[in-house]
Amino acid sequence: MGEIENRPHDPSQMRISDADRQRVADVLRDAAGEGRLDLDELEERLELTFRAKTYGELVPITLDLQATGPVPHPHPGAAPVRHTPSSVPAVGHNSSVAIMSECKRQGVWSVPEHHSAFAMMGGVVIDLRQAQLSAHETLINASAVMGEVKVIVPADMHVVMDGTPIMGEYSQAKDKVAADIGPGSPVVRIRGMALMGSVTVQRQPAPGTPKKYLGTY
Repeated sequence: MGEIENRPHDPSQMRISDADRQRVADVLRDAAGEGRLDLDELEERLELTFRAKTYGELVPITLDLQATGPVPHPHPGAAPVRHTPSSVPAVGHNSSVAIMSECKRQGVWSVPEHHSAFAMMGGVVIDLRQAQLSAHETLINASAVMGEVKVIVPADMHVVMDGTPIMGEYSQAKDKVAADIGPGSPVVRIRGMALMGSVTVQRQPAPGTPKKYLGTY
């Protein structure tokens, strides 16, 4: 009993399943198909994946493989890019990183067509409600390793989630405001991986909205 009681409680030392290994293998194959790994690297990492016994061993295999890829351009009839009016100069950020720390992008800021968010034992908040978008469709590469990335969007933004959870969560949380999406709504695509962490997106009302006007949604 003493040996069992003295085992470490670090989640990274928990044993993985064949299904977990297969999910990581799928991420590696997708990366190779996009040209981010050559065949030798793919073979080497697949071998490490299927030899891995704990979640901690999977971290270095996929840490540098946040999903990338072009965002499709809107069709000719799409609505123009939405820019939030403000007298405050918007500062642009290409990435948001939190390693055992916290990173928040809030208020008026400029969002490039591609943005990268990564949290490792930390938290990242990407608030798009007052952000100035540079494209009709925005791609956010969001990955978390024993951390959290939270994306906050306004009611009129269309969200497409395409992430891989590995003993974690990659999902859309319950909205705090009803969706108001139309043909010209801006689109945000969220891709990446959550390894023993979470990547979530949630619709919220405009900052400063009095609670009495929020209803019971």
